[in-house]
Amino acid sequence: MKICSWNINSVRLRENLVLKLLKKHSPDIICLQECKALVADIPIKSFSKIGYKYMIARGQKSYNGVAILSRVPFKTEFAIDFARLDQARHIAGELENGIIIHNFYVPAGGDDPDEEKNLKFAQKLRFLNDMKSWFNLNQSKNAILVGDLNIAPYEDDVWDHKKMNKVVSHTPIEIDYLFKVMKAGNWIDLFREKQPTGKLYSWWSYRARDWNTADKGRRLDHIWSTPDLAKLNTNNFVLRDVRGWERPSDHAPIFSIFDGISL
Repeated sequence: MKICSWNINSVRLRENLVLKLLKKHSPDIICLQECKALVADIPIKSFSKIGYKYMIARGQKSYNGVAILSRVPFKTEFAIDFARLDQARHIAGELENGIIIHNFYVPAGGDDPDEEKNLKFAQKLRFLNDMKSWFNLNQSKNAILVGDLNIAPYEDDVWDHKKMNKVVSHTPIEIDYLFKVMKAGNWIDLFREKQPTGKLYSWWSYRARDWNTADKGRRLDHIWSTPDLAKLNTNNFVLRDVRGWERPSDHAPIFSIFDGISL
């Protein structure tokens, strides 16, 4: 099984990029974040024509939005309004083989890492705390969690740890909250399980004139799994070159591959 996660930053604007990726790399399942579209406006007909006939999604007009496209059907689906923000930031589905996939788009949190001064940062922490509480009560096996979690937790997940540790996405309080989510669900960070050290990025700002040369990236996008599936995980990679496609998202797609799983 090959699964992909990608913050697409408008699925309608970048429909052609999604189609290009699907044709070139053929994931069995792709999880999209920041779709910026109502569910009815996601171009599922285009994706269905190349084999991705099944979709579960939550949408909002011009903002947020998460979707999971699959070659195989879902048995059930559900969505949770973490932090009661009334925003489309989570969708989950169970495949017919029993694997549950969670797709998250965690709030970015604004610019000021002070929850008293910055409502967006307070909402981000509340969202993460609700994730922790939910997974404490709903621990599962046979599960995968993916998405733009908007936190780069390790020193090698940012271009400069010392310069970034007071910048939203790499502050100690966010990292602490994220690790509590991980512990609550007994999740394993598949990328860092396979590659504990070394620079890994999935996001590069639009502000950088030459993002590739400057390489001031952050690993904001994640694929986690429960330990039973982590044993079957054989490879994880970031498709960095996609960040250089025409009119790209500021995020690159990330992939995990599992052996011995029948869809």
